[in-house]
Amino acid sequence: MIEVLRIKNLALIDDLELELGPGLNVLTGETGAGKSFIVSAVNFLTGEKMRPELVRAGCDKAVVEALFVQDGEDLILRRELAAGTGRSRIYVGDSLASRETLAAMRPRLLLHASQHGQQRLLQPAFQAALLDAFLPDPAPLAERNRLVKELTDIAGRIRELDAKASSLEEKRQFLEFQQTEIKKVNPLPGEEEELSAKRAALAQARKASEALSKALECIEREPKLLDGLADLHAELLHAGAVAPEFTDDAEAVAAFRHQLKDMAVRLRRAPAAGAAVSASDAEAIEKRLFELAQLRRKLHKSLAEIVDLGGQVTANLDFLDGCALDRKQLAREEAAGMEALATVLDTLAEARRAAAKRLADALEDILRGLGFSKDVKVIFEFSPATVHTPVAVAAPALVEDRARILWRPNPGQPPQPLDKIASGGELSRFLLALMSLSAEPGGPTLIFDEIDAGIGGLTLGSVGEYVKKLSGTSQIVLITHWPQLARLADRHFFVRKSVENDQTSTRCTRLSGQAVASELARMAGGGEAGVAMAQRLLTDL
Repeated sequence: MIEVLRIKNLALIDDLELELGPGLNVLTGETGAGKSFIVSAVNFLTGEKMRPELVRAGCDKAVVEALFVQDGEDLILRRELAAGTGRSRIYVGDSLASRETLAAMRPRLLLHASQHGQQRLLQPAFQAALLDAFLPDPAPLAERNRLVKELTDIAGRIRELDAKASSLEEKRQFLEFQQTEIKKVNPLPGEEEELSAKRAALAQARKASEALSKALECIEREPKLLDGLADLHAELLHAGAVAPEFTDDAEAVAAFRHQLKDMAVRLRRAPAAGAAVSASDAEAIEKRLFELAQLRRKLHKSLAEIVDLGGQVTANLDFLDGCALDRKQLAREEAAGMEALATVLDTLAEARRAAAKRLADALEDILRGLGFSKDVKVIFEFSPATVHTPVAVAAPALVEDRARILWRPNPGQPPQPLDKIASGGELSRFLLALMSLSAEPGGPTLIFDEIDAGIGGLTLGSVGEYVKKLSGTSQIVLITHWPQLARLADRHFFVRKSVENDQTSTRCTRLSGQAVASELARMAGGGEAGVAMAQRLLTDL
């Protein structure tokens, strides 16, 4: 149960704290005072979303925290909502937690019935889920859901495989053409760039070889440069005998002649080897570059794209060659899954029908106590619903019996669906009956948010008696506008709006004694008639 609830900076609530007790906790007040915001805060605390604009104006964040007591153990939950980002932060005890953690905890903490819940009750899918929630053994349902998901995944993979195979089969001829052309050339990553670099290097080598040949020619052509230097050296030696200053020049010419002679030897060796290598390599490089250029022109792609395309084409053709085997394997998996699911559906159908009888009997018993005729009848009608339509298996679709609630509130009428004949008040009582079946001592807190809408007269008294009886085993938080229900409270809280310093705030006060009588009188319409009714209600307790 909820022992303490505190709300800060949420909508009109600046700082509000409620100390709830066991039994029946009633919240009353004028429409728009903020009662539903208190319930919304509890829902937010236990996992539901909340819009960031509900953070009180001028505040950075809203905070909701509560102390729950379960099996004698305290559990503190706290959740914060940031105004700027809309993100929330959750604490379980002192530890951060996720919304998924809260969602898993919520069924043990809280059951909430509201007018929105009445509308959900009209939905066939929700009615079917209600019955499944009352199955004594959840294992067949869990296995059914697992197998349905597995078959859905298999069917999706088969459809995806078929769609891809169909698309590629239309392109098979073109894919094979691409593969043949690419395999003939077999381009390698970066090959064209590498060959172009080699070609440039060989071109430079040819130019160097030509320069060396011309240099040798300069040395050896007639009249030969070396012979001329020999003659010059001899003449300078003769001149040096007469003019000694030419002796050094003669030696310099001799040295230069020896250097030029060595250079000639080196020039004769270098060009022949370089020219031979350049000629053989250049031819191979030019041939390969031509092949690559032709391939680029044929496929209208860069060489890098062609290399990638080769891998893709091979993969796609391999897929086409192997998809038939893959589909057969998926078909075997689908057949095995359908066989297992059919067995589970038979078991589940029997369990659902047995649970439907027990649930219908229990609901009828409770509804009689809530003011319905002793002849009220609840019937779960079962109709076939497709669970799985095979994709690769030649077999009929699998169907299951899906429940829908019919009822007969009065004798002499044929059973009808809830959404056809149920009034708002009848739906309120029906939802109350369903929730009470989920209640258990020490179980979740039951929140009834104007569940009494559309109810009046003697029926209101029956509902009040039942809610009061139910509060003997479960903590109940009840929002009501009826004094006939509010008088039954173990703790009565009055919710009102006040204006302080030009700020509107929601306040919540626990009432006792004369304050309770005054609030019941207000709820009864005020004036002398309201006071008289309040006194009568309190006297009848």
